[in-house]
Amino acid sequence: MQTYKLSVFEKIGFGAGDAAVNVVISSMMLIITYFYTDVFGLKPADIALLFLLVRMIDAVTDPLMGIITDRYTTRWGRYRPYFLFLSVPFGISVFLTFSTPDLDYGTKLAYAYATYIFVTIMFTSVTIPYISIIGVLTNSPKERLSANGYRLFFAKVAAFMVTVIVPILAEDWGGGNVATGYQVAMGLMAVIATLLFLFCFFATTERVEHEVEKKPFFEQLRLLTKNDQWMVLCAVCVTGTIGYVIRGSVAAYYAKYFLGGDGKMMSAFLTTGVGAAILAMVASTWITKHYCKVKLFRYSQILVAVLSALLYFTVSPGDVVLAFVLYFLLSFVVDLHAPVFWSAIAEAVDYGQAKTKKRVSGLAFGGISFCQKAGMGLAGFIVGYLLDFFQYEADKVQSDFTLTGIALMLSVIPGLFHLLMGLLMFKYKITDTYYHDMMDKGLPDCDHEPDTDAKNLASGSPAA
Repeated sequence: MQTYKLSVFEKIGFGAGDAAVNVVISSMMLIITYFYTDVFGLKPADIALLFLLVRMIDAVTDPLMGIITDRYTTRWGRYRPYFLFLSVPFGISVFLTFSTPDLDYGTKLAYAYATYIFVTIMFTSVTIPYISIIGVLTNSPKERLSANGYRLFFAKVAAFMVTVIVPILAEDWGGGNVATGYQVAMGLMAVIATLLFLFCFFATTERVEHEVEKKPFFEQLRLLTKNDQWMVLCAVCVTGTIGYVIRGSVAAYYAKYFLGGDGKMMSAFLTTGVGAAILAMVASTWITKHYCKVKLFRYSQILVAVLSALLYFTVSPGDVVLAFVLYFLLSFVVDLHAPVFWSAIAEAVDYGQAKTKKRVSGLAFGGISFCQKAGMGLAGFIVGYLLDFFQYEADKVQSDFTLTGIALMLSVIPGLFHLLMGLLMFKYKITDTYYHDMMDKGLPDCDHEPDTDAKNLASGSPAA
């Protein structure tokens, strides 16, 4: 079988696509809630409903985009054209979402709904093709693994750009108007994201023939529900995302109000979390060479709950140094599971094939993507509801009750979701030993043919 080796340049181009995607993901997880309350001027209760309702759109757009990419191809390939033709609308959607019109409250709320729906649809329209394209760049597992390493690196670079640059530029470039500052700062991020998607288009080549899943949608869904290990990962994804997004969304409030900081401290606090996440990815790779990755997943998330309680009970308002140290440790431990989780999905697909003698791959990954977005929507609702419950008022001196609520939302509340996540992983049984034993027995033949006899759809230099 002919295999395709990717150049470093193409791997960088592939990684650039995830950097573009993460401009939006990082903004949605770390900045947008704070932007909507303290800059745009929405009430927390309205934000809670906005996040919950708009995320329901993903239940339609995610599978619809998957069907579209399966059904249509062009002379540029099946996935790359979306980077070319939707990169500019994608950038515009980001810019508009972080623009604050001078309107009455009701009209501004309608504007927020319209732009958030727009950015959500554009995000899906480029993300589904992006997460699918690795399968057609090369049919070599080794090359795919290497390319994904570039992808994860550039994703964290994008998160760094958002957390380091945006809060500082919003203060410095606004000319005294923080709304203008955020519009300009996120406008810059939008331009960068657009250029990164265009670079991804021109730097990559689709080589492997795409195989459309032949089984009907509802049959695939039925098979997935029989895959108990995939179902565990779905529950893990939702609970973990809720915890992660609650903590990330309230970090800006914590730095500003609980620690008494300005835009620079907010940037430093958010960047501390991202930096710890990058180090955690490196550490996780090393640890799993010597220790069971499933056990690492389980016990790291239980440890998150312990560290969360420690952060809440030991840090007082204004206790900056201790807060930074414990937040770094917490963010480091939280992300130790990330590389394990994404590799576990592929293993759960193989497990499903071994159990049902039928393989469902595309919908398995798409389903996890939907679970992640559902978790983000639920987390956004919880954050908005809790801010309202704890009587938060934007850009004012907060009461002790409100400060306590902000501290709980950064620590104990998300920690409980991570504890649940770790406990759920005790239901996940595909350890390295289990997986190797399963593969040694051989996966059963099924009606889904693997990628073989790859067809060169475009120019490239395949390696034997």
